[in-house]
Amino acid sequence: VQLQASGGGFVQPGGSLRLSCATSRRDVTIKTMSWYRQAPGKQRERVASINSEGGTVLEYSAKGRFTISRDIADLTVYLQMNNLRPDDTAVYYCNVLLWDSSAWHDVWGRGTQVTVSS
Repeated sequence: VQLQASGGGFVQPGGSLRLSCATSRRDVTIKTMSWYRQAPGKQRERVASINSEGGTVLEYSAKGRFTISRDIADLTVYLQMNNLRPDDTAVYYCNVLLWDSSAWHDVWGRGTQVTVSS
């Protein structure tokens, strides 16, 4: 299974971006879909997660500004990011925990760069 992330780019402070991440296979059962980010010189950190029931978790830095959602039919997860700040600059990775009828898999996408700067 592969994950294809897109939607990153360059934006000024206060701007918005929408990230998306789709799975390459449809014959899987997804437990959780998450977004992580890694800024230069820092450890990777979770931004938001959504589980199979639609329950969401947003880390403190994302609350009030970011929204995580999913499309069950397309097995795609989205991260709507509003009011972006320079400290949101990072490579954003999607992560999916899924079952493919034989085993659980913890899959990472390749990352998409988000740069917030004036």
